Amino acid sequence: MDVVPELPDATHRWRCAGCGNLTRFDVTRSRRTTEYWHFDLAGDHAVDDTELLAETVESVRCRWCGRDDAVELVARSDA
Repeated sequence: MDVVPELPDATHRWRCAGCGNLTRFDVTRSRRTTEYWHFDLAGDHAVDDTELLAETVESVRCRWCGRDDAVELVARSDA
């Protein structure tokens, strides 16, 4: 089973160890949310508020070389 890297934070970023990419990744994730939908009289809606209940990152793939087994979390200063 592939290990999915953690989401980057303010001090970390993703890097592809295969090709060195730091900027382009395809991220597949599942999100569970509660949303407040506001409908106007014509029946069109807008989402006024969203609460994130859970999020799972399923895969991260390098957009440059296509590898999903080489993406790693590194400190921003190390990139």
